[in-house]
Amino acid sequence: MQIDIKPDHSGKVRDIYDLGDKLLLVVSDRVSAYDSVLPTRLPGKGIMLNVISSRWFDHFEEIPNHKISIEVEDYPGQFSSFHKELRGRSMLVRKADRVDLECIVRGYITGSGFRSYRESGAVCGIELPEGLVESQKLSEPIFTPSTKADTGHDINISFEKAASLVGTEVIEKMRDISIDIFVRASRYADSRGILIADTKFEFGYIDGELSLIDEVLTPDSSRFWLKDEYTPGQKQKSLDKQFIRDYLDETGWDHNPPGPELPREIVDKTLDRYRMAVKALFEDADLERYGL
Repeated sequence: MQIDIKPDHSGKVRDIYDLGDKLLLVVSDRVSAYDSVLPTRLPGKGIMLNVISSRWFDHFEEIPNHKISIEVEDYPGQFSSFHKELRGRSMLVRKADRVDLECIVRGYITGSGFRSYRESGAVCGIELPEGLVESQKLSEPIFTPSTKADTGHDINISFEKAASLVGTEVIEKMRDISIDIFVRASRYADSRGILIADTKFEFGYIDGELSLIDEVLTPDSSRFWLKDEYTPGQKQKSLDKQFIRDYLDETGWDHNPPGPELPREIVDKTLDRYRMAVKALFEDADLERYGL
């Protein structure tokens, strides 16, 4: 993919074009793990992330969000020569004043949360019952915010620390919206054979209104597990980026950049998992339209 217009900002995965009161977000095929961008690209990954995020924005349309359109015909004229490159992997959005926190909701104890629990019996200051095993479902979802870093590592923080950064009223509202979306999305996904173990949301202010931004419930921002294969007490077969993290851990990489190249087998299996997640959650998602 090559667009001969320099983006105003390039993140780990997204390129951003500033259009005044709007932004054009272009989701690349880059992949990041442990906050490092890996040298290997995953062909079509950006399209799948963009399509599933767009569908979730529509699914929760009553919650204010930044999406305007993913149809390239709606984009400003300077992008008219790049419709082929942008189709499926881009989104025109309203510009928001971002709140610099990530809102993480955990419905199951896994990943860094489980590591923290084994060490202290708590996650981000939230005490949990004794005797939980890896991948166990929590009695109710917990909200564990983290700092938002464009580069480097995000840091898990307590609710009280988050309140000191953005204000109690703001973090309470972000928490309530995040848990509400997670609970309803989990119910929807469960009916389609997918368990959402955890996810992260981001928010910003648009015309003074707290709004959902960035991506929503994608395989990059969430852990998706197959319901039929779920077995507490062990790691689960995931339909998300965890598959890549597990491979990287097996290589002995120390999580410091640069990351290693991914072999073709890992690329193909990861893309298969992403595709399975999209089709399971939104069976009418027209990936074939984009050559996927």
